[in-house]
Amino acid sequence: MKRLPLAVLLAVFLGWLLWTVSVRQAALFAIGLGLGAVLAGQRFGFTTGWRILIEQKEASGVLGQLLLLALAAAMAMPLLGHYPELTAALGPPSVSLLVGAFVFGLCMQIADGCGSGTLYKAGMGIPMNTAVLPMFAIGSFLGSLHLGWWLDLGAMQPVGLVTTWGWQKALAATLGALALVAAGVVLYTRSANARAGHRQKPLFLRKWMLGAVLLALLATLNLVVAGQPWGVVYGFGLWAAKMAGATGAMDLSQNWFWSQPGNAARLHETVLLDVTSITNIGILGGALWISAGKPASAKALTGTQWIVALVAGLVLGYSSRLAFGCNVGAMFSGISTGSIHGWIWVPLAFIGTIFGLRIRRHFGM
Repeated sequence: MKRLPLAVLLAVFLGWLLWTVSVRQAALFAIGLGLGAVLAGQRFGFTTGWRILIEQKEASGVLGQLLLLALAAAMAMPLLGHYPELTAALGPPSVSLLVGAFVFGLCMQIADGCGSGTLYKAGMGIPMNTAVLPMFAIGSFLGSLHLGWWLDLGAMQPVGLVTTWGWQKALAATLGALALVAAGVVLYTRSANARAGHRQKPLFLRKWMLGAVLLALLATLNLVVAGQPWGVVYGFGLWAAKMAGATGAMDLSQNWFWSQPGNAARLHETVLLDVTSITNIGILGGALWISAGKPASAKALTGTQWIVALVAGLVLGYSSRLAFGCNVGAMFSGISTGSIHGWIWVPLAFIGTIFGLRIRRHFGM
């Protein structure tokens, strides 16, 4: 389908949401469209940024992500400090976080996408990511079924820097830590390229910088409109949970996760009322609009590669629930809103990524 008729369909759906659901949900769908268009248009991939840092000693992707975090924190933390009705993306430091973050970082390289990456690439019609998406949703749902057990292994109360220190100190500490990480990344890549005799690669590329600015603005709008930070994974798990409930495959009323009041209520509502789901639908639409009329280019996979990718997608979803989010919900939203669990998530996921890249190379993916 070409862009113009697709734009008309998206506009009609937006109008229908505005008329029959709510102004807020229509606004979140529009924000999702923007997020999907930016992610696909700039090919702003969290997974890719980490991969080119490790394999090509190129810092531009990670520096773009650090700029995104800094800009988002600079906008989100003052809002959280002045408007207590807004919530941060808090997750408890726990055994489940440690295991989930490592496994997620490993699997996202094999499946070639984190939560947002899988979503926007599926919207673009890339076959592997399109197939991985439902596996991701099933895995996220399975993770939610077992989350209570994982938390019983050991968990602390969530720690939010904004509520603990105030937004000014929280922001200063966050920006300082991000600057230190950026300096370390630059020193590492320059040293590695110098030792290998390679030409120094540009530190800043337009696609990463522009993507960071636009995503930070859209994520801040999402925080204001939704009352909570941008997330992806919860929507996937909810979709699978609703299917399990609708088909009678499982009674979720006694499950620790789905019996909690907020989650139980969402099971009985349309997904169009869930803020994460409606944004995810928008991301699919925005990515589809960017790719409209263009054939999806992707490497053909062997049977073994397909099996590996689908299993990785299932485990990716499971681990994302244990880790309280993906690169968006745990890393981006966690760090930018002052949650300690976001800072714990990053190094463990990065270590997992190193192992995931080895597996990816082993299977030629």
